[in-house]
Amino acid sequence: MATTLTPNEQAQLIQTIEMFEVITQSQQNDIQSLEILKKAYFKLARQRDVVNTAKRIAQAYVLQGQLSSAILEYESILQRFPDDPDVRAALSEIEDKAKSFSAPPAAAEPEPIEKPKVAPANEAAAEDQAVTAEVDDGKQTFYRLFVKTKLVSAADFNLYWFRPDASEAVTGVVEPFVQVLADKGGPPVEQSMKIICEKSRLAYLPLERYDLDIETARSFPRDVCQRWCLVPFDRLSKSVLVATANPFNKQATRELAAATQQRLLWYLCPPADLIKAVRKVFR
Repeated sequence: MATTLTPNEQAQLIQTIEMFEVITQSQQNDIQSLEILKKAYFKLARQRDVVNTAKRIAQAYVLQGQLSSAILEYESILQRFPDDPDVRAALSEIEDKAKSFSAPPAAAEPEPIEKPKVAPANEAAAEDQAVTAEVDDGKQTFYRLFVKTKLVSAADFNLYWFRPDASEAVTGVVEPFVQVLADKGGPPVEQSMKIICEKSRLAYLPLERYDLDIETARSFPRDVCQRWCLVPFDRLSKSVLVATANPFNKQATRELAAATQQRLLWYLCPPADLIKAVRKVFR
């Protein structure tokens, strides 16, 4: 497999491996990143690394309770290495776990239905105004993360949240909310990104250390990337890797997905890296 690759392709795969090895060391159960790592190893014909990564993926599935997916991953290893003792032992352990789950659980007593709490009229109106948006751009989730936790006032939130206008052309990259917030004296970017990372459970990618695939990025609409400050930074197999600082933006996901038939794999990225990358791509 490696002999069919150009030197540039090999170099890019090696860089991908270095980056995602770092990511999966700190986020050991990040199946998405492990899959990318496994595919990169496969393209370079590093079979032992492919197998070891497949084992890590299967173990992550087990920890998440997805036993059937773990079994499929282990069985894919056995097709190439039928006598692997680790895989045999792991499958036996999964079988034991599955048996322990086979007995039907006792029916739980229904929980009492709580009456909805009615907020004062002025408070409810203020909240509706804060979270109402014409598009599903993640505003409601950010409101809960920053206003409900008292990190930001509702007034500042409304002031700094970007309101897209589809009728107006995008003339440059729109800075992510967390960057604007930090620049205006709000929570530091590092604190905001930690909150978003914990909520989204996406892998955190320092994009400045990655060799951005300009050709891939430019194959997507300029206005989408600039309006939502995101960048498709690489392709791997049938997937496109995308960096964002707002993983809750469903509108951006829809617009980007409309431009490709490939699967989008999202990564959380520092806003400063994103701004620099988008400006570099769409000069």
